[in-house]
Amino acid sequence: MTQRRLAVWGDPIAHSKSPQLHAAAYAALGLDWEYTRRRVDEAAFIEALETLDDSWRGLSLTMPLKEKAHRAARTHDRCADLTGAVNTLLLTGGISGFNTDVGGIVDALGEQGLLDIDRVRILGAGATASSALVACVEAGARSIDVRARRPERAAALVALGHRLGVTISASPFDADLPDVGLTVATLPGGTALGPATSARLSTSGGVLFDVAYSPWPSALASAWSDGRAVSGEGMLLRQAVRQVRIFLHGDQSVPLPSEEAVVAAMKAVL
Repeated sequence: MTQRRLAVWGDPIAHSKSPQLHAAAYAALGLDWEYTRRRVDEAAFIEALETLDDSWRGLSLTMPLKEKAHRAARTHDRCADLTGAVNTLLLTGGISGFNTDVGGIVDALGEQGLLDIDRVRILGAGATASSALVACVEAGARSIDVRARRPERAAALVALGHRLGVTISASPFDADLPDVGLTVATLPGGTALGPATSARLSTSGGVLFDVAYSPWPSALASAWSDGRAVSGEGMLLRQAVRQVRIFLHGDQSVPLPSEEAVVAAMKAVL
């Protein structure tokens, strides 16, 4: 049986642009693959995964399924191992877990000329924050300031930062803010921090790279009066390119055939 079925799962899922991006890539590559979306919550994930038959090639995972997907995978790539989060499952020959968010962030930062910024702030302490931390280190950061409503939730992030050899601390939003060159916001869509907090973050935060992309501008980007704000649409595109590489080659580092043309087709649907 040909493994040609793929999908994106998460909860919520209606907002996801993954079906359009993947459909454009498969058409450009001449692949007769089907990519759909399905609302799946944490409680239903394992049962849903076990129902997939041999026609399934892979899955993209959004929140809140990235940690569940990590536990379900039999093997992991380096970024999945570091973060404990999987956003891509390859189902050919077993269940292999990958994290393309890290590379997607690095690629998007590079396109915006935001590499080699020494001091970075990360807002949030969830699974995407872990990916952002690894990405920032790979992009050249050496000092990371994590901000979270409950800093104790960032203990794993701090440990990961130490493992990666960077200076890292976690504090609440209302603590003193050192100046940084880049702020990476990984807050859930629709999060509003309040005018005073947003203004303080903007004043000391350099360029804002917000993983949010719909709706845009985000509440934080709208309040980012003292600097440039970049949406997460570039990350969305670049992590999807890496997912297509995995679904085709089993390796996110191997370029697609005529990749520039494929990326152009994907950009056109955003």
